[in-house]
Formats: sequence, C-alpha cells, structure tokens
Amino acid sequence: MADHDHIPASKEQRMENARNVCTAHGERFTPLREHIFGLLIDAGGPIKAYDLLDMLRPEHGSPKPPTVYRALDFFTRLGLVHRVEALNAYITCDHLHEGHAAEFFICESCDMVEERHAHDHLECRPDGFVIKRSVIEHYGQCDSCAD
Repeated sequence: MADHDHIPASKEQRMENARNVCTAHGERFTPLREHIFGLLIDAGGPIKAYDLLDMLRPEHGSPKPPTVYRALDFFTRLGLVHRVEALNAYITCDHLHEGHAAEFFICESCDMVEERHAHDHLECRPDGFVIKRSVIEHYGQCDSCAD
C-alpha cells in the first residue's frame, strides 16, 4: 500500500484531516464532534459507543446515547470512522482517500484490529452495482498472541 494512503500519525494531523473532510462535504466539525473524534483517536483501537459516552460525561454534562450514535453515524458516513461489526465497536479510518472498502484483521485473543484497504473486492462487483458500505472482517490471532 502506498504511503500516501495512510493518515499522518499525529493526533493534530488526523484532526486537521477530519476538519478538511467535513469542509469538503459542506459539513461542520462542531466542538462536540471534534471532542468525540479526539476520543476515538486517543482510544488507539476499537471502542464501543457506550465507552465513548462514559468518557464524554465529565466535559459535556450527561449526554444521551443518541448524541454519540449521531456523531458516529456522521463520521462513518464521511469515511472517517469504521464500525467493526464483530466487536460492535468503532475505529478511526487509517486511509486518507474516500470510497475504499475496509478490510479488518481481528485478533480473537486481544481484540487488536488492523485495517487494510480491500483493493480487489471493489473490482469484482456486478456491473452497475453501487456499493454503499462494505465490511470485510477476518478473525484469527495476531503475531503477538500467536507466539
């Protein structure tokens, strides 16, 4: 995979990328969305919506679950976040470009998730079929747990 596909490593650069994506889509990167996106980055891996909700409480009173789910839906729609179906959790996207199919490798021992770009799956769709969302998940053990 080319280096330009990956989001820069720093939190500040990832936040700036999210702002740019929002602006490009005519959307607002509100302070609450910024805070939630920052929590997703800080998690460093998959995180559940209710864990995000618990983290929000100190700064934002007592937000209700729909607040977090609306933000997660917003980020998912813009391709900034992916839902890892097997874990019922969310993870920030590791790629700068839009319209890619994310492929996840999930360790069943430690819940580590690594994202890859599923290049070939987009090429084999039926003629005229428009993919709205794809989830490709592989389960096994990561290198650390396999030892």
